[in-house]
Amino acid sequence: MTALLELRNVTKVYSSGMFGRATVTALADVSLAIGDERPTIIAIAGESGSGKTTLWRLLLGVISPTKGQILYNGIDLTNMGRDQRREFRREVQPIFQDPFEVYNPFYPVDHVLAMPVRKFHLAESKRDERRMILDALEMVGLRPDETLGRYPHQLSGGQRQRVMVARSLLLKPRVILADEPVSMVDASLRATILDSIRKMNRELGITVVYITHDLTTAYQVCENIVVLYRGSIAEAGSIERVIKDPKHPYTRLLVHSIPQPNPKRKWGGDVPMVVAGEIGTPQDACKFVDRCPFAMPMCRESAPPLYRITRDQVASCFLYRDAPVLQQDAIGDVLAPAGEPSTPATNGRKAHGEV
Repeated sequence: MTALLELRNVTKVYSSGMFGRATVTALADVSLAIGDERPTIIAIAGESGSGKTTLWRLLLGVISPTKGQILYNGIDLTNMGRDQRREFRREVQPIFQDPFEVYNPFYPVDHVLAMPVRKFHLAESKRDERRMILDALEMVGLRPDETLGRYPHQLSGGQRQRVMVARSLLLKPRVILADEPVSMVDASLRATILDSIRKMNRELGITVVYITHDLTTAYQVCENIVVLYRGSIAEAGSIERVIKDPKHPYTRLLVHSIPQPNPKRKWGGDVPMVVAGEIGTPQDACKFVDRCPFAMPMCRESAPPLYRITRDQVASCFLYRDAPVLQQDAIGDVLAPAGEPSTPATNGRKAHGEV
């Protein structure tokens, strides 16, 4: 079965310095498959510098991999014809972290909404275009009479972000790639934007890739999660398993670091603290070895593969070396187990990461 959007053994290396002699590997041999059988919400999580934004830009097709392939409907982005590229641009839409940078300050916000409708010939008339814009604004909780005709600086950060969500909805995409969509708005508006993301998935059948460093919001809206560490997948699987029972020491650290409203109650259970050490990891070793309380000699000799611990949870750690090794092309099966019915992502969960 062909994945909707897929990374196959993708590596991205950035060069810097004189003559490009200095290099930084942002992603290292990462495979990720987003299935086409049913819409889902997948979180890509990790600390700053883990490779989240590089992965987002690769999925959007705005940068090319150093090695590996990025495919949409089984077609490599680099081999797409003009019509195929146009279809990809409409069906895979971004939501940016800082919405203000997307706007032209000399135009009212109407411009950013009308342009994609006209470019992709989505409306048959001006009246049809107007109706589509009004419907999209109402879908994200904005009142058109308080939004249209205003300039970007006249809107709050939350309003600007929701206008960008509405813009994505106008194109009727199949996939939305959201890069830290609530990181620059205050807490009172996060719930509204997260609710818009849930609606896109549940009511419109759109798959959402949610890039974040915030496990709390990821737990609220997502079904699956991929945890990145220094450009590699540390752990992946269903959000319930990974958050409630993290296997990789790095994921345990992330869960343990979430602030608790009740200091006596630990959301992630008793998780050993991981003290940061010097980043002097041997090239072929586990990238987390210098920070890991469970490090073994074998961790310095080679990097662990992804071990399939359960049907819907994998971790790159030698603690689970007795488990079967996951084949790279099977990552999609872990993130979207076959035969499971689609249910609201927040079914049975409390807000703000309480479990």
